[in-house]
Amino acid sequence: MIGRLNHIGIATPDVEAAAKTWLDLYGATEAHAAFDMPEQGVRVKFIDLLNSQIELIEPLGEASPLHGFLANNPAGGQHHVCFEVEDILAARDDMRAKGARILGTGEPRIGAHGTPVIFIHPKDSGGVLVELMQKPDGGHS
Repeated sequence: MIGRLNHIGIATPDVEAAAKTWLDLYGATEAHAAFDMPEQGVRVKFIDLLNSQIELIEPLGEASPLHGFLANNPAGGQHHVCFEVEDILAARDDMRAKGARILGTGEPRIGAHGTPVIFIHPKDSGGVLVELMQKPDGGHS
């Protein structure tokens, strides 16, 4: 049911400074332009790796859900892992049938790649927040 790793989300107080680190220190291949997702309360910047992506996320405004995370981790840190699925609704229903808790209303919302996503409660995954993402048309974006 779970497909390939699409990205690892990293919370940071500054996506531009974090992108420089990933490019200079680790040799990431490309940094895309940052963009705001006001409905999610975050600013996002994707960094391409040879086999996946890093999604850098910083709080956007005082109501951002990332403020709590960064209060506990002021320098930032690993926020979530994201896996592709063929059918987001089937994946959601499968997760629920297996006893996993879907965050929010349980209805998919549009994520940073422009495809439907859901999040699985970290308590159901050994403390790891898991994002499931409808596989983009044509593969990895």
